[in-house]
Amino acid sequence: MTALRVAVLGARGRLGSFACELLRRSPGFELVAEWGSDSDWRSLARDCGAVVALEVTRAGQGAGHAEALLERGLRVVVGTSGVTVAENEALDRRARELGSGGLVVPNFSVGAWLLQRFAAEAAPWFAAAEIVESHHERKADAPSGTAAETARLMAEERALRGADAFRPATPSHAARGEIQQGVPIHSLRLPGMYAHQGVLLGARGEVLRIAHDMHGPEAFGPGILAALRHAAVVQGVGRGLGLALERG
Repeated sequence: MTALRVAVLGARGRLGSFACELLRRSPGFELVAEWGSDSDWRSLARDCGAVVALEVTRAGQGAGHAEALLERGLRVVVGTSGVTVAENEALDRRARELGSGGLVVPNFSVGAWLLQRFAAEAAPWFAAAEIVESHHERKADAPSGTAAETARLMAEERALRGADAFRPATPSHAARGEIQQGVPIHSLRLPGMYAHQGVLLGARGEVLRIAHDMHGPEAFGPGILAALRHAAVVQGVGRGLGLALERG
């Protein structure tokens, strides 16, 4: 079987360096290029020999980088936070015009994906919800892309079920967190943390707590490989790890 040839953009970062090490030891994959985000990757991409590029740079840069990679003939997996739904849709349209594809993945952890699924399923049945997410002190964005995506998926499921939007109790109070989709999100950044998220849903007389804890990048490994395999064959740029995992 021919190995899937992969380039990594953001190879010197925490996630990028882990991804490079993962690809070197994973059968069926070949790491053909490692680029720092400040390298001349735009001029190198077209002739690097990769089929798929894994983009893991800095929050907010993912959509622009992905478009540039698509234009240079590579399929893309975007793991960088901050790609909006509108940007994702624009990438999908452009990939289809080019006969290419890819995937935007807010979080490569299988456990985090399951937390989002469970939270979305529960959302229509509770009056209110809040999210608490904790990361190491070097994480630049807050709230995390995972937390924002969780709130979006919960709101989407409520709308599909005909439930009203969440209404936070004190939406204008700064201490109540940043409100997204009617869900207050509280972000903690502390030494000793890695990546942790809890979703609390409340109704009269009861609270449902859903929690996920990560203690190292190894949790991202299966999701990264599944996303790369998916991106190698699909048309268009979808969103979410579930597309790759459920495809098999």
